[in-house]
Amino acid sequence: MTFELHTPQTAPNGAKDRLQAVSDSLGGFLPNLYRQMANAPAVLDAYLDLSDTLRKTSFSPAEQQLILLTASVRNGCAYCVPAHTSAARMAKLDKDTITAIRDGKPIEDARLETLRSFTEELLETRGKLSDDSKQRFLDAGFTQQQSIEVLIGIAMKALSNSFARMVGTPVDDVLTKLTWDGNDQV
Repeated sequence: MTFELHTPQTAPNGAKDRLQAVSDSLGGFLPNLYRQMANAPAVLDAYLDLSDTLRKTSFSPAEQQLILLTASVRNGCAYCVPAHTSAARMAKLDKDTITAIRDGKPIEDARLETLRSFTEELLETRGKLSDDSKQRFLDAGFTQQQSIEVLIGIAMKALSNSFARMVGTPVDDVLTKLTWDGNDQV
């Protein structure tokens, strides 16, 4: 099954305006993920709405990208890992942290490592965290509010990672230098 890579001009009516808004906000660039999601306007809306909601959380942009990149690596998404590698760079997440996440290795910064491992454990256990895990998260300086806000990023990546894997979303040309095949993941 092949899914069309829509533009604002070719997209179904329910997706035209959203695609145009994304294109305008990104200086004319339109990620292939969004172009394919436009085949089902409700899916595009859901993803963009989750993305908007994540930006409203108490996490910094770099922490948001850490969550999204961690989930994408854990879920094995060859499209989303390069996309969030680029976004993490733009959010000023340092190169060593990004490399560690992509390689499935611990992060040197203890606070960021706690956020990474907490995100991974939420994914692995589907929310059944031990009291020790919850306490480590709080001891690292995060809040109870943030412990549940992580779920927004996980939900966002459940949608996009599954979508990209299901339809075979091609990596955007501008991201080909950041491709990831998961072979280094532990």
